[in-house]
Amino acid sequence: MNTVFANFKIQINSKIYVKNPETSDLGRKILEQSIILIDEIGFDNFTFKKLGEKIGSNESSIYRYFENKHKLLVYLSSWYWSWMEYKLVFATANINDPKEKLKKAITIVTEKVEDDNNTSYINESTLNKIIIAEFTKTLHTKEIDIENKEGFFLIYKRVISRIIEIVKEINPEYKYAKSLISSIVEGSLHQYYLKDHLKSITDCDEKTTPTHFYLNLIETTLIK
Repeated sequence: MNTVFANFKIQINSKIYVKNPETSDLGRKILEQSIILIDEIGFDNFTFKKLGEKIGSNESSIYRYFENKHKLLVYLSSWYWSWMEYKLVFATANINDPKEKLKKAITIVTEKVEDDNNTSYINESTLNKIIIAEFTKTLHTKEIDIENKEGFFLIYKRVISRIIEIVKEINPEYKYAKSLISSIVEGSLHQYYLKDHLKSITDCDEKTTPTHFYLNLIETTLIK
């Protein structure tokens, strides 16, 4: 599996960036260090000036890759969901039973993320923490409808759509497949956030993970 991931290339909507950061050492350094810095200080406190100081480069050099920090966050989110989509497709490719396929798919999108050593400049574990804390900031903006039309969130929606199709294999008459799966994918991020910060309003803890909760949910809702 590691060999397969080593040959995997992330494809991001070109409208999100000015220059593809994957094409240069500086661009990859911007991605690597922005993940570290956002995790350290949060997206609200993150600026290109602070990132420039961290990577030892002029602030203007970062603007040659990204128009603003929102586009950078959208890029990182798109990278994450593209990586997640590949994991999902790879893990379910040889599973014929749709019920087992759904369980595997839910596990993939809700389980704790470990770093993939094949992507040296992206720490997926740290990026996952950013997605948990900051992903909604890519969606909850005044520009959401315009950015959606431009395809900024296509990869995220495609991850959800792939799992919806598995639900339809199990029960084509189920009316709420879209709502169920979108709630699971985004809800798992929220449950991890609650587990770390608002423990009194979630059942998830060190023993009971969001994956346990959502597997139970689909088993009682669809897999009977």
